[in-house]
Amino acid sequence: MLHRRRFLALGLATPFGSLAAFGSESAVLGDQISSGGLETLMSQRGGWDLAVYRRILGAANEPKEGDAIVGVAAADEAERQMARQTLLATRLETIDLHPPFSDALLTMINSAVDPSKQRELGGWTFAQLKAALLSLPEPDLHQLRRGLTSDVIAVVVRLMTNEELIQLGSRLFNPLPGSKIGSRGYMGARIQPNSPTDHPDDIRWQVFDAFAYGVGDILVGTNPVSSEPASVLAVQNCLRDVLQTFELTDVLPHCVLSHIDVQSTVEQQAPGSTALWFQSIAGNDSANQTFDISVEKMRQHAAGRTGRFGLYFETGQGADFTNGHGHGVDMVIFESRKYGFARALTADVAKALQTTGSGHAPWVHLNDVAGFIGPEVFRSREQLVRCCLEDIAMGKLHGLTIGLDVCSTLHMDVSLDDLGWCIDQIMPANPAYLMALPTRIDPMLGYLTTGYQDHVHIRRRFGYRVDDRMWQFYRDLGVVTEDGSPGPAFGDPGAVYLQYCRRRGDDRAEAEIRGEAQQRMAEVRSRGVFLAEGHGAQPELLNPRLQTEIDRIYQQSRRAIWQEMDSSVLAAVPDAVPLTTKSLNRTDYILHPASGEELSDASKGILQRLLATRSGTADVQIVISDGLNALALMEADQLSQLLAALRKQLKLAGILAFDEHLLVTSGRVRAGYRIGEQVFGSAVGRGILLHIIGERPGTGHHTMSIYMTAATASVWGQPGTVDHNITRVVSGIAQTALAPEVAAMDAVRILKTMTGTRE
Repeated sequence: MLHRRRFLALGLATPFGSLAAFGSESAVLGDQISSGGLETLMSQRGGWDLAVYRRILGAANEPKEGDAIVGVAAADEAERQMARQTLLATRLETIDLHPPFSDALLTMINSAVDPSKQRELGGWTFAQLKAALLSLPEPDLHQLRRGLTSDVIAVVVRLMTNEELIQLGSRLFNPLPGSKIGSRGYMGARIQPNSPTDHPDDIRWQVFDAFAYGVGDILVGTNPVSSEPASVLAVQNCLRDVLQTFELTDVLPHCVLSHIDVQSTVEQQAPGSTALWFQSIAGNDSANQTFDISVEKMRQHAAGRTGRFGLYFETGQGADFTNGHGHGVDMVIFESRKYGFARALTADVAKALQTTGSGHAPWVHLNDVAGFIGPEVFRSREQLVRCCLEDIAMGKLHGLTIGLDVCSTLHMDVSLDDLGWCIDQIMPANPAYLMALPTRIDPMLGYLTTGYQDHVHIRRRFGYRVDDRMWQFYRDLGVVTEDGSPGPAFGDPGAVYLQYCRRRGDDRAEAEIRGEAQQRMAEVRSRGVFLAEGHGAQPELLNPRLQTEIDRIYQQSRRAIWQEMDSSVLAAVPDAVPLTTKSLNRTDYILHPASGEELSDASKGILQRLLATRSGTADVQIVISDGLNALALMEADQLSQLLAALRKQLKLAGILAFDEHLLVTSGRVRAGYRIGEQVFGSAVGRGILLHIIGERPGTGHHTMSIYMTAATASVWGQPGTVDHNITRVVSGIAQTALAPEVAAMDAVRILKTMTGTRE
């Protein structure tokens, strides 16, 4: 199973055209905008035209590449304004009576709406709703929002300017129970201590580092490299140890962001090891299937969350259509439905808590990972800001405590400096929290996000506060003073480590513990994990030496994204069969990911001829592709080391692999699935695809991943059936990160569990 952030980076749907393709529709809209909205328009067309309806909804959005690919973006500003005027004149009940897409998820999320309040508001136009949202006092807004469906919320936010979205966000708050997180004037942080190898010291020291800057009050949450229960448990125990030592377990939860089923398994195996449970969610049933979840599964998990901490969700505009589940609907609609899903599950947690009489209120929050997918969703910093402001407003109107991952991938037109500008534009809307890492580069996921010192900047510029209980902890540590100024331990993770040791009964001399701290921090850095110490000319600035290193890695990573695979890879791979995808060039591949998911016609022919001449059978086909980091395949001999180690481990396990390596230029993860369909679709028994791909250039390493998919021939033989939900992955493979030999052993061990051959 792939967790959400891998899922987000994979795939694309095909376009459906644009509103302009309907020719006369624009003129019809222009005739009707002043008289009756959608009701009048559709009446004149002789009935409800779903295709036109979807395009009107999409055309009203601010421009984003994702809506253009789906085929519902406005052709120009005039068309956008026509669509908006039509919607402003439309009644809320019209949207509820005519969903642009229907499935079981929609039924579930609509059931969480107050029906009497919904009926009361049904006759309002969107112009009236917009005016009310921008003028009513907060208590009235809370009453009003209870009658708003997710689709209605999605429509109204597209009718607001950025300034109006900020106005709404800064007036509506849904704090977590028993805390100030999500309250007016508070800005929290999820510490994200990711490690390329899930190394406990990498994780532990990033938490110490966060504490040294007074950062972290909502969650310590790690994105795991491995989702094996044993590995997840090890990381859970590492996080829990830190929080227990500092007596923070009732204040600050921990979480490993593996699939919710894995977290459940870990808790069953080691009761009390987990705290908050995570799951990525999508905006329709078919997209949720790719996450290997359903409405029923999530409701079952929610019903079991009866402790202090409940559920944590991640979402993001574009995740649905980029994985082939856009259904011709714009991105804002499905993002809003994800919030509706979260709202309904929050109600399920509340019911479970009431049934048990635990006395707890539902601790549930959502993180909008805006910008993680890439330029096929949106490309510019302005679009990133717009997306974040829309999502803050929608989350708050759903009654959620909503945070943001204001982030970008390295192939977007958003730089490190741009990210700082985006943060400043978004903060007046007062989301509940942001991500927090030692720098703006995640050492495992390789994307750009919010650094610890960005939080220092936010506190200084906007006057936002950290949750009171954690702020007292930071004062006690000496990180901040009574007036919030930097204290003697500010920017000094070694001082935090000293306190950690003292609380564990370590009475060694301070100098000895400090020396050990420096040694351990050096070891963490040697594994490619960033740690901040001190600051620049101002407390909110990185140490100049570290800033220089981050700038270097960023520039290097941008080059890696655009690097084409050269002939050295072909020469280094034994029994290589070169293949290509439908990508015309590197630009087409970067900007249109779907082109890298299908083999070219010529390559399909090459593969067919190969299969016709093969003698004997095997279990495994190894595929190699450049992905977004061809340099990973070109780095010294690390690819050849991985191949040799992988074949050795397969042989030891008694698993037979075909001799040929299929080498794909401009190949995405899904290109591997298409190859598997050809190789195994007409075979007998089970076929295993091992796809080695270059990934995550922003980590500072040239890393590869192995995507492992095992399915029967009958499943492979159904085009499009095999997807990420049955795939496992080993990531961060490099000579400077997860060693190829270790990665090969991990991959085959996981493969044996997938195929039921584990000894």
